Amino acid sequence: MRHEDLPEAVERVGHAILGCAIEVHRHLGPGLLEKLYEQALVYEIRSRGLSVEQQVEVTVPYKDIALVGQRIDLCVERLVIVELESVTEVLPVFRAQALSYLRAMNLPLGLIINFNVRLLKDGVSRIINERSPMCRVSASSPSRTSR
Repeated sequence: MRHEDLPEAVERVGHAILGCAIEVHRHLGPGLLEKLYEQALVYEIRSRGLSVEQQVEVTVPYKDIALVGQRIDLCVERLVIVELESVTEVLPVFRAQALSYLRAMNLPLGLIINFNVRLLKDGVSRIINERSPMCRVSASSPSRTSR
């Protein structure tokens, strides 16, 4: 999926989040606990006038019940979810989990940001939920991830 398949507002928020993450990484560098990066990133996001929710509970539908107990790290402007990591390697299961969150919340864009890298650009993954009504492609298209 191409960037132009997402609404401009979603791309604008995603871009702002990445700018905030770069600022945090520039000041703190790699090697800290995830919760410290979360606090700093929330500060940066709010300083740019964006709304951000922390540790948002995700309800996963299953047949006729709702499964609870999962949380996403951040939800920005109710458009983009952000999963923060401070790990040696972002495993495929992290991407699958983020996509599941996007589908459960019916949101178009997720970012996985791993702060445990020398250059932050190497720690960012975009996940697009092509099933979201905000995406401009067919709902039958598979969802994809990219770095």
